Amino acid sequence: MQNRLSKLGSNLFYAALAGFFIWLSLRHLNGEQWTRIQAALKNTRYLLIVPVVVILLLSHWVRALRWRLLIDSLGHPIRRRDAFYAVMIGYLVNQGVPRLGEIMKCTLLGRKTGIAVEKLIGTVLLERLFDACCLIVFFGLTLAIQPDLYDRLMTTFFESDNSSPSPQDRGLIFWVLGLLLIGIGFFFWWKLRHWKIAQVKERLGRFQRQFVEGFRSIQRLQARGYFLFLTLVMWACYLGGGYIGLLAFSETQHLGIPVAFSILSAGSVGMIASPGGIGAYAYLIQKTMELYGIEEAASIAFGWLLWLVQTSVITLGGLASFPGIAPKKTTHAST
Repeated sequence: MQNRLSKLGSNLFYAALAGFFIWLSLRHLNGEQWTRIQAALKNTRYLLIVPVVVILLLSHWVRALRWRLLIDSLGHPIRRRDAFYAVMIGYLVNQGVPRLGEIMKCTLLGRKTGIAVEKLIGTVLLERLFDACCLIVFFGLTLAIQPDLYDRLMTTFFESDNSSPSPQDRGLIFWVLGLLLIGIGFFFWWKLRHWKIAQVKERLGRFQRQFVEGFRSIQRLQARGYFLFLTLVMWACYLGGGYIGLLAFSETQHLGIPVAFSILSAGSVGMIASPGGIGAYAYLIQKTMELYGIEEAASIAFGWLLWLVQTSVITLGGLASFPGIAPKKTTHAST
């Protein structure tokens, strides 16, 4: 009963967070802007979605290859396709409950291959830490190739009268954030109220062992150059997908690679901020586009279409991956 209530509280929290970002993205829409959004979508070159889908699938495949290198370094070679299936399912589950997908993909791959789930989680922790460092580097590159971007960010988010919320909006934001904080506090209280000090120490110790095991995988990794190469290819795919997305919209096709850097930076934060990036991804992409003079309706259409394409790839790819990762059933001959 306690686990069910905990899961319910967690799901409600993430649903409220996603709803909040959706409201932020769409709160200023009126009839005229809906018409402009429809016009922007009507003029979109949808054929360019095909290469975006291919690039996204390639990025997921490359991520699977990179993860496989870490697993192989622990002395547990696995098939490429098994790693890919697990990665896609992890993405799919993360759209509903963030970080649960990491556990799910490790659990399914462990059942498929017989590798201890704790070891797999350690490699995922290391991979995520490495990606966080890459994202910080990418933020730095984004600002370095656009020296005036920082000033525009400050002006747009902190000084622009057009972007400042109305008193009613400020009041609503205050209450929503307050309820979210209360919900977070209640969630952790509910999770920890029956824990004893020994249980806390045991869980912290387990986490430490998993992380250390994952860190050792990079120490044992022989193909470090190949690992870095795959990382570069993966981030290049993310960048290329955003750039082709710019070409698909008539309002944004004149923008170049530097803007694609900004899209990737903002979109990465959006994907972390809410389950599957719902609401948050589109809102941050929308605000990013406005930095470059793209009007609000076209920015909204652009952000939501990019999010929809990525989500569709993950949803369909994840669902299609379940049969591939399922352990084979052993059949017994009848006597």
